[in-house]
Amino acid sequence: MFPSNVNTIPTPPIHRVPLAQLAALVPLCLLVWLALDETVALSVLCGGAVAVAPQAWFAARLFRSRGARSAPEVARLALGGEVGKFLLSAAGFAAVFALLRPIAPVAVFSGYIAMLAIQMTGSWLLLKA
Repeated sequence: MFPSNVNTIPTPPIHRVPLAQLAALVPLCLLVWLALDETVALSVLCGGAVAVAPQAWFAARLFRSRGARSAPEVARLALGGEVGKFLLSAAGFAAVFALLRPIAPVAVFSGYIAMLAIQMTGSWLLLKA
């Protein structure tokens, strides 16, 4: 009766959140570099990247399928995406702390937390619209 390939639910503009995070992260790092130094700015950049990259991967993975018929697949993708996001975040922090020398640990976590704040705010605004 209804065509199976018709999907009336539009894809949410999930790409806007990582773009907003990057649009905030780059000027933030430039300001930190000018105000403090290169080590702190690079640490903020790396901490922010540890937040942005796994979240962008998760969002892209989650919204591959849509519609009521895809609910089991979406649930499976969400679970796998959360596990992958956690592992990517852990690997990102491990790489940052193992490879970045000199490092400012407080700045790494500050960049991470700042990007999480933008992620939560941006996601809330997307859901509200």
